Amino acid sequence: MTQDQSLILVILLATMVLFMWGRWRHDMVAGAALLACVLVGLLDSAQAFTGFSHPAVVTVACVLVLSRALQTSGAVDILTRYALPKNAGVTLSIAALTGLGALLSGFMNNVGAMALLMPVAMQMSGRLGLSSGQVLMPLAFGTILGGMTTLIGTPPNLIVSGFRSELESAGAFSMFDFTLVGLPVALVCVLFVALLGWRLVPVRKNGASESFDTGAYITEVRVPEKSKAANQRLRDIEAVLDEADAQIIALVRNEVKINAPGYGRKVLANDILIIEADVESLSDVLTSLGLKLEEATEGREPSDVDQEKDDKEAASPAETLLVELVVREESALVGRSAKDILLRTRYGINLLALSREDHKSHARLRTIKIKAGDLLLMQGPQDTVMEFASDYSCIPLAERELNIPDKNKAITASVIFVAAIALAAFGILPTAIAFAFAVLVSMLAKTLPLRSIYTAVDWPVIVLLGALIPVANVMESTGTASLVANFLLETIAQGNSVLALALILVVTMLLSGVINNAATAAIMCPIAIGTASSFNLNPDAFLMAVAIGSSCAFLTPIGHQNNTLILGPGGFRFGDYWRLGLPVELLVCAVSLPLLLIFWPL
Repeated sequence: MTQDQSLILVILLATMVLFMWGRWRHDMVAGAALLACVLVGLLDSAQAFTGFSHPAVVTVACVLVLSRALQTSGAVDILTRYALPKNAGVTLSIAALTGLGALLSGFMNNVGAMALLMPVAMQMSGRLGLSSGQVLMPLAFGTILGGMTTLIGTPPNLIVSGFRSELESAGAFSMFDFTLVGLPVALVCVLFVALLGWRLVPVRKNGASESFDTGAYITEVRVPEKSKAANQRLRDIEAVLDEADAQIIALVRNEVKINAPGYGRKVLANDILIIEADVESLSDVLTSLGLKLEEATEGREPSDVDQEKDDKEAASPAETLLVELVVREESALVGRSAKDILLRTRYGINLLALSREDHKSHARLRTIKIKAGDLLLMQGPQDTVMEFASDYSCIPLAERELNIPDKNKAITASVIFVAAIALAAFGILPTAIAFAFAVLVSMLAKTLPLRSIYTAVDWPVIVLLGALIPVANVMESTGTASLVANFLLETIAQGNSVLALALILVVTMLLSGVINNAATAAIMCPIAIGTASSFNLNPDAFLMAVAIGSSCAFLTPIGHQNNTLILGPGGFRFGDYWRLGLPVELLVCAVSLPLLLIFWPL
């Protein structure tokens, strides 16, 4: 063993220990590993940051942006509404939800797919009489499984493809090369989870989700002429709202408010419904009935209000956001309303909803007298909302994601995304170029607010990838990857190529349970290539084994972000994941190994 090989092994071992320790963020650890390689002379300083220009890194960033466009435009909400059964039993409901999560994560960021479907899972668990964790864990596993089915489904696939492109006489994997093995594995595992697996999930009391509940808001929505609610009876509208845990508490027609209107009353175009709903449910309410949020204005005529609204959105469509504010006791808002303080005139911001803990008010939103402790959902430019919060002694709690559906933007975002996939799949453009071009078109088409272009990118993941790719190259250039591969082969595989393939798969799966899956792929790819080289075999099978193994982080809550997301809402403990995760990983091995040998023969 040479000095360089010893140094890179020490750096790699220290990196893995720090990953598992979890005290520092993954991107910090990866950056430290990169700098350590430079400082000890393993990597030239001029080549230190070439990883950030790697096509895999660019593609990951672009996919994250395009995924956010699909989310904010309401495209995924529409798909969810029509794809999931309303009144099915446990097996069919979990199968549909998990399958939809897998489908979405095959073509968008799997963390984004999980975030989109989590509220649906929580509602479904209540309807089915299950604990939230019994639905959340199958969903999390489904979104992880779906990522292994396409090139863009998960960052490890892009990393594996990048390593293959650097091999002599081999190009990068295409969009659906991963589908040959990934799709059957995902299908079998999703069926297992739906039929039996969900029963293995420990039943835990949901504590975290309740602690962060800010209560139901009172808000106003207008019924446009083309709305599904126009000319319907209130009882029919209430039936739809019940699915989103929302209810109508009053109706306004021609500025006359009717409290607790009868179920037989017909709703007309331009009526205003005063509803009670969680912020998370508002998107469902707006999408399902084609309603529009009504802003708390100062009493202008509707035509003037609408015109001002349209002018404002046209002038700065990318600048507005939603912020939740809590009113302090000393606030000058106490005892006053949005109408009293001329909210739109003075600040150019909107009060969209109000939440009050002790009781609900049936007054118009613009005339409700604000009390200390009220939660206000404000819409407007960030600087202006923060100025208002400072002037009136309000405490900003958080920015809120409210995907107000826009049919035109949803269609545009979907067409752009599908076009990017087609360009990459048919080899018309390189994958990174195709998705970068799609991001540019999305910006021009305004399917995503410009301020969200950079916030949509998970920068710690980008830094991790950009830092570890050069480190992985050092492993290969110093011969360390071949050294490790030969040790594994001689000690465990003992010359058996199939056993060596299984070993690469299992070791990758075990690593992905304790360190970031992208980091796992970057570490294991050089070892996989070295193993194939030692046996003089096709490296594609070994690289695909790394791709499958990197996507199988089912044993712990720290192996994948989707597992971490459900830790609190599901009330889980660290050791709860292996009960379902271990059978799923064994099933992955049983299904994937024969398929690897069939589709990627050694």
